[in-house]
Amino acid sequence: MKKLFAFIALFAVSFGIGFALSRFTPKEAFAFGKDKTNTDFVLIPTMQSKTDQQNRAWVGTFQIVWNDFQDNLVKGPVKLAGDEKNIDVKELNKQKFKADMISSNYYYKTFGLISPELKTQIENGVMQKFNETSDIIGMIDWTPSPDKYLFYAMLKKDFKYYTPFDKLEPGRFSKFSGKVDYFGISPKSDSKLDDMVKILFYNSQNDFAVSIQTTGKDIVYLYRTDDNKTFDKLYKDMIYKERGYMGWHDFLEKDELRVPNLNLYKLQQFSELTGKQVKGKDITIDNAIQTLQFTMDNEGVKLKSEAAMAATCSVSIEKKQAPRKCYLDDTFVVFLQEFDKKSPYFALRVYDLNLINATGKPIVKEEATEEETPAAATEETTEAAASDSTQTTDEK
Repeated sequence: MKKLFAFIALFAVSFGIGFALSRFTPKEAFAFGKDKTNTDFVLIPTMQSKTDQQNRAWVGTFQIVWNDFQDNLVKGPVKLAGDEKNIDVKELNKQKFKADMISSNYYYKTFGLISPELKTQIENGVMQKFNETSDIIGMIDWTPSPDKYLFYAMLKKDFKYYTPFDKLEPGRFSKFSGKVDYFGISPKSDSKLDDMVKILFYNSQNDFAVSIQTTGKDIVYLYRTDDNKTFDKLYKDMIYKERGYMGWHDFLEKDELRVPNLNLYKLQQFSELTGKQVKGKDITIDNAIQTLQFTMDNEGVKLKSEAAMAATCSVSIEKKQAPRKCYLDDTFVVFLQEFDKKSPYFALRVYDLNLINATGKPIVKEEATEEETPAAATEETTEAAASDSTQTTDEK
């Protein structure tokens, strides 16, 4: 009889533990072991791409180079030999983001036969247009070849809010240890900050979205949600909830906003595409790279991204002229979009802020304004020229 009671007791305890565990949400369940979905921050090739990683970002540069690769070299839908059902390739082929979905002032793209001349052209191009250098040019083999092509793009956006937000007291982000820096609007903030913010919807403290106006055409959307869907579905959900919201859209006197500073950098090679041959074509993808550098603070946003694809092809191509055309202290999504466009050009999902910000490069504050920089550069050039002239005269 004692053995029977002991068995019943053991069964009851086991059932109770199993039932309790079954009620845990994924976040709670991860407390008992390592969260394998939070081990890396990754770049994904399209807004529709799926990944197991909680922290992820998308930016349109890789789609831009894929479009040129598809339109000018493959000249049709791309299928990878031996991997015909590759979901990312199918989505890339749809070209749901194109270069004309962002102002041409903010991107540079080109393609052609790999050669030192093309390397120089790209270096000069991004320097003249953005005063930038490339993080990936050195990763390319520039040995001339009659059958090797490179497709390249850089996107750069720097913009500020009309008025810098207040720097708020550091605080925790979600369940993660340590404090992070926040900016936003507190009860003590100047009311002029309210005019920059619009409440898209506010269903609860864990389900809301706001938009922030900037000095240019860009809008910053901040969407607080635990949903772990693809970026395209998250964006559609946000717009759908905005349309159904019946409350005040104005940011009112008693409303508050807390946004964490972001500073991230990622260089990623798409190994799932590299070394693959295009089915039915004598074309092989040799390399596929993308970078992302992104910062967001109380003053504004800085975004820089590059992408490059190297391919081997025995068929020559004709190059065409390129077209000139309220407390975010838990998982959230950032979309950047120009106000007169129908689709965002950047998306970021933040689950572990510490993991993401640990990837960032040191931030160097620019002391000179954009208007002062050319003059300063001219003065330095003049002084350098004078110095060289003096040195030459002394040598003679």
